Amino acid sequence: MSILDRYIIGKYLGTFGLLMLLFVPIGILVNLADKIDKILANEVPFIEVAKYYAHFTVYFANLLFPLFLFLSTIWFTSKLANNTEVIAFLSSGVSYSRFLRPYLIGSTVVCIMAFFLANYLAPYSSKKYNEFSYEYLNKRRGKDREKANVYRQVSDKDYIYVSYFNVKEKSGNNFTLEHFEGTQMTYKIAASRIVYNQDQDNYSLYNYKKRYVGLASDSLEYFTKKDTIFPFEMEDLTPVEYIAETLDFSALNKFIAREKAKGSNFINRYEVVRFKRWSLPVSAYILTIIAVAVSSIKRRGGMGVNLAIGIGVGMIYVFFDKIFGTLAEQSTFSPFVATWFPNFVFGVLAYFLLRNAKR
Repeated sequence: MSILDRYIIGKYLGTFGLLMLLFVPIGILVNLADKIDKILANEVPFIEVAKYYAHFTVYFANLLFPLFLFLSTIWFTSKLANNTEVIAFLSSGVSYSRFLRPYLIGSTVVCIMAFFLANYLAPYSSKKYNEFSYEYLNKRRGKDREKANVYRQVSDKDYIYVSYFNVKEKSGNNFTLEHFEGTQMTYKIAASRIVYNQDQDNYSLYNYKKRYVGLASDSLEYFTKKDTIFPFEMEDLTPVEYIAETLDFSALNKFIAREKAKGSNFINRYEVVRFKRWSLPVSAYILTIIAVAVSSIKRRGGMGVNLAIGIGVGMIYVFFDKIFGTLAEQSTFSPFVATWFPNFVFGVLAYFLLRNAKR
């Protein structure tokens, strides 16, 4: 690795890290200013608040890392251009492709880090971040969620319903399971409360009733408490907007495979989460190339013009990502196309900008 490579890679990673260190505390302060009244009103322990913002840091960094990377690359490359260092590099016989190589090495490092962040660390932080929000900050929303019934098909023959399921306590209210043979319901299980026992990998049902539906007459079982095993996972009782973000790489793949086998109506929502964990790390390459192509040219307006262009392009990328992600979640639009379309469009843009910069 030459001096040029070490110099640019150091600037690339160092500026990216510095920008993250500058913007993450700003994000924490903005979030704290918005939620401080609820934190004080609910008398949230300081240690819980500290944990919340530790997880918020990971959540925030994973969400906006492409924009931070893009702006940091434009920032330090514009400084190189304004100091005529880019001209010096190219005048010494270094080709533009060779000049671009350390940027691609640096983006590879960021891509690998972003992949592990999105697939392993961020899901855990997202789980803790959401648990804190639901427990301490969104109590009104939590009451509304008790009315938002969860009704799901868990197999070809079984349908479950629960009026509210608390992820942290692993318990739910007003549980029912209906079993069908063809179009005929053969039995129905009802309980006022269901609790998942993680150690035994089974469920406890309180005020358990099981009604067998017969052609001539029905029969009924009743127990104050009954421990049993069901052919579904605890995640099937979790609100659909909550579960996918909290699963790591392998767990999410298994969960989506189970949901497809059950014919879930929320597959697109889960697929968007999975494909974004691949598309966002890859965007590091595309946004890096665009940033270099835009900022390696010395402009009359200086660094301010390059930053203005960078912020504009970055916001358009975020806009595309959000719009197409929401479109796929709320319709039959392909999740793969929705999550990769911004990369395709900006990849084409990167190609033309790079070709123009080489000239």
